[in-house]
Amino acid sequence: MKIRVGFGYDVHALVPGRELWLGGIRIEHTLGLLGHSDADVLIHAICDALLGAAGLRDIGYHFPDTDGAYENIDSKLLLRATMRLLREAGYELGNIDATVCAERPRLNPHIPRMRKTLAEVLDADEADISIKATTTEKLGFTGRQEGISAYATVLIQRPTAPDRSPAR
Repeated sequence: MKIRVGFGYDVHALVPGRELWLGGIRIEHTLGLLGHSDADVLIHAICDALLGAAGLRDIGYHFPDTDGAYENIDSKLLLRATMRLLREAGYELGNIDATVCAERPRLNPHIPRMRKTLAEVLDADEADISIKATTTEKLGFTGRQEGISAYATVLIQRPTAPDRSPAR
């Protein structure tokens, strides 16, 4: 079995007049994330981690913000396409460990729905998806509620061909 690990990070500014999408679900909040797509920082970090683990570059390479086809796109579609790329390369998801940094809104009540949604999109077991939420104790851009960031680490695996060398 070939095992690879990937790491992803994303950040978007919080602004009025946009919906807040995190982990594939809409969360009621007075501010939303600014971006070319729906700006779901959690999904974007997961996509980058998956692509990086497989050596397939990054989310901006596959889904550039200069392409109008991705304007306001639901990031769940990007995640589904990312998994398709991984599976075409012969990989399957092992697990995801992700952290979202946000001062507001409180995210812990939404984590079960995020995990369920991501598991459905990824065609994976919910138990293989860990999402944690934290604040930055009012420090930095996150603490000032200017933006939200997300980090993701993933493990992917690919069965290796059986050893066909002659027995000794």
